[in-house]
Amino acid sequence: MKLTEHEEAIKKILKALGEDPKRPDLIKTPKRFLEGLREMMSGYNENLDALWNGALFEESYDDMVVVRNIEFYSLCEHHVIPFYGRCHIGYIPDRRIVGLSKIPRIVDVFARRLQVQERLTHQIGEALMEGLKPKGLGVVMEAYHLCMMMRGVQKQNSFALTSFMGGSFRDVLQTREEFVAHVHARAFE
Repeated sequence: MKLTEHEEAIKKILKALGEDPKRPDLIKTPKRFLEGLREMMSGYNENLDALWNGALFEESYDDMVVVRNIEFYSLCEHHVIPFYGRCHIGYIPDRRIVGLSKIPRIVDVFARRLQVQERLTHQIGEALMEGLKPKGLGVVMEAYHLCMMMRGVQKQNSFALTSFMGGSFRDVLQTREEFVAHVHARAFE
């Protein structure tokens, strides 16, 4: 079985870690590693404009829409180690709503790249502000960072929280507080 240039590079990394890439259980590891990495980095290949296509609808609804607990997985660009958590998004439409399934897809477009949580939060918020043109929008992300849990400081119970507030979510305290209350409200019981 001939390995690609990239698979050969993975073999070198395995050797550098003290492993034997010829060991039977590791023979296919370089190929599987690259396939997995390509899947985890698939956000680079997504077309955000195509994602919006056909998913925006004219609607007079003008109260807050919130989608909570959107699971996401990303890779820290500093260590290429996963961070994962939940994303909460709320917006107040301005005569335009989006199909709800598009919101988690937009999260994945940006999460499936090498990232830092701060940038990820803002990329999601800016994309939604540009695509929806809402009266206001908020994004809150909470994530566990394995680079902080498995190595370095090794703090198992710490997580990071980041936010983006645009339009009335930034300018009107009552709107921001309503969004935060929705994020923390109890779900179905």
